[in-house]
Amino acid sequence: MSQFRPSKRQASILDMVEKYGFVATDAMVTEFEVTPQTIRRDLNELNANGLLERFHGGAGQIKSAENPPYNARLQTGVEAKRQIAAVTASLIPNGASLFMSTGTTIEAIADALLGHENLHVLTNNLHVAQILRQNESFQILVSCGEVRHHDGGIVGSTSEDYIANFRMDIGIVGISGIDGEGTLLEYNPHEVKTARTILKNSQRTIMVADSHKFGRHAMNTVGHMRDVDVIVTESELPRHYMKICEIEQIEVYVADSAVK
Repeated sequence: MSQFRPSKRQASILDMVEKYGFVATDAMVTEFEVTPQTIRRDLNELNANGLLERFHGGAGQIKSAENPPYNARLQTGVEAKRQIAAVTASLIPNGASLFMSTGTTIEAIADALLGHENLHVLTNNLHVAQILRQNESFQILVSCGEVRHHDGGIVGSTSEDYIANFRMDIGIVGISGIDGEGTLLEYNPHEVKTARTILKNSQRTIMVADSHKFGRHAMNTVGHMRDVDVIVTESELPRHYMKICEIEQIEVYVADSAVK
């Protein structure tokens, strides 16, 4: 059975819901200049495929206990991920050793790294490994464990134990959400130990997170913003989070300006 792929308008609806949390049907009718019936059909289809929740008068994000499906994440925030990936790649010197975790932003970074030389990369993401194998100068290591069919992630205690055997120059991690106190959160408990291991075993840690992740809640605690050295995002952080970064001496790179 083929995977559902949102239309261009449906992908834009997902972006709006991701950005605002809830979007009224009337607002979407105005934005896309279509009839309410057309928007309702879009929402019904997106809801049926688990990409958002339809409510009376509009649509909102799915519950914080669940990560949006992989295909939905591929379709949303594409430009933000591209910008974040470009800046992150610029921070990686040729010849460096890297951890790269799972996630669609990490996959975008893998693509942005293809112009580098002689990188040594350990990942628990088959998609990342597949992208990086296009550069024959790279050494690519893949952790062992159970492969998740939906996103190519490799999980389980064997994967975590394998990763723990390495010390890398740089660890690149994504995150599902950051609450108001700066706590790093994940939807999937399988991601937690891997992320903690990468943060612990890297000389320098880079967290990549688009602006929608700040203020988003998820069930499992990974750590705190103070556990990372660098944050790369696509737009200016709210003042509250910038204050945490100042206190904890975290470097922030904003992709649209590419400055600290």
